[in-house]
Amino acid sequence: MEIRIERTTAPKQKPADESKLGFGKIFTDHMFIMNYDEGQGWHDARIVPYGPIVLDPSASVFHYAQECFEGMKAYRCADGHIQLFRPDCNAKRLQDTHERLCIPKIPVEDFVEAVRALVDVDRDWVPHIDGASLYIRPFTIATMPQLGVHASTMYQFIIICSPSGAYYAEGINPVKIYVESEYVRACPGGTGYIKCGGNYAASIAAGEKAEKLGYSQVLWLDGVERKYVEEVGSMNIFFKIDGEIYTAACVGTVLPGVTRRSCIELLKSWGYTVHEGKLAIADVMKAAADGKLEEVFGTGTAAVVSPVKQLDYEDQSALIGDGKIGPVTQRLYDELTGIQWGRLPDTHNWTVRV
Repeated sequence: MEIRIERTTAPKQKPADESKLGFGKIFTDHMFIMNYDEGQGWHDARIVPYGPIVLDPSASVFHYAQECFEGMKAYRCADGHIQLFRPDCNAKRLQDTHERLCIPKIPVEDFVEAVRALVDVDRDWVPHIDGASLYIRPFTIATMPQLGVHASTMYQFIIICSPSGAYYAEGINPVKIYVESEYVRACPGGTGYIKCGGNYAASIAAGEKAEKLGYSQVLWLDGVERKYVEEVGSMNIFFKIDGEIYTAACVGTVLPGVTRRSCIELLKSWGYTVHEGKLAIADVMKAAADGKLEEVFGTGTAAVVSPVKQLDYEDQSALIGDGKIGPVTQRLYDELTGIQWGRLPDTHNWTVRV
């Protein structure tokens, strides 16, 4: 794939204090754009100065939500080189999302090449301090200027980047999670397993409610029986019960997270039994009451691994690990971040150098 590069003539001022980046608030100098037109395919790959996107008011994305996105990071290692973490997994997941939304697929190698090229152009924006990284947001939007509920014939694939600190203000400190029993995130046959914006728009009401009650995230139950744990608003979730690990299976309503997949591979390599399947919230609360709920943690690109200290479900409250991060959670966090920032050897071939 040939990528045309147009560098900005007015570079932005970079953050003076990288310890106060926040998440998703600052954006780099450039963005990647590639167009799709029926009969021509994906074409005109280019890196241009970051700026507004001009779309017709009738563009399909505004009316029928034919769009999707990915989330990944670039890390600066101690010797100064920059690397990505499993970008091929993001590329393959985007292909699955495109297929579900009737969007033409982008080859894995083109996706990875586009990400590497943009990060290389904006490499000075990759943070230098420990724990900070360059968050990368690839996304696809339907741009056909015509009303009608059918697949667009025109699209744009765009990548933007944002130097970011910790996703949670609490950092690696354990968080409180509210178990949602009123709203539903996903149902079988729907779009719960892909990263489309509609999934997240539908989750905002529950998230707002949880935040007002003092919780960091919402834990969703299944949409049919309202009894089995599925995932958290921006993360997959794991439970360590009586020495074994449990997490929901990715069978159509749960996002197949790249960090989730990596954690499962690490846990199995360490000798843990990992169950991917149905786990009732009632069984989680009973395990807590019996003293067998040893650890709970969320996993995701933004937060990496996030320990949970409390789960509240209806009138029940489960306190986990005396409010402290558990040993397995800490080990996963240390191992993943060690590989991502190049502090530990990558024996799994997960990283790609920019």
